[in-house]
Amino acid sequence: MTGMLKNYRELKVWQKSYKLCLDIYHATEGFPKEERYGLSQQIRRAAVSVPSNIAEGYGRRTTQQYIHALYLAYGSLCELETQLMLCHDLKYLESIKHKNLHMSLKETERMLKAPIKSLEALEKSRSS
Repeated sequence: MTGMLKNYRELKVWQKSYKLCLDIYHATEGFPKEERYGLSQQIRRAAVSVPSNIAEGYGRRTTQQYIHALYLAYGSLCELETQLMLCHDLKYLESIKHKNLHMSLKETERMLKAPIKSLEALEKSRSS
């Protein structure tokens, strides 16, 4: 299931999503104080969920469980994208910062779809 990798930290998609998470934390530091327990906390939670679910899935026993965890990470990316749009529209993020975060998010999304597709194909071939 996991090939020649020693651990999840070697997965490029985990590395990319971890960096995105760090960038989200830095970007939300300047949010208004009234958002400390609102949107700021919510966007951080979604960002943390992406690399966390990738790591958890890597550690699961079956390919099906791994796929499920990757879909959870993908769902969190979709949530994060919505929250980034909201932050931009509320003027909590400068346009250039929003653009850079959004580009990183879309790259992470592309990287995440690849293992989902290949693992699903593997599972389908096993069940045939």
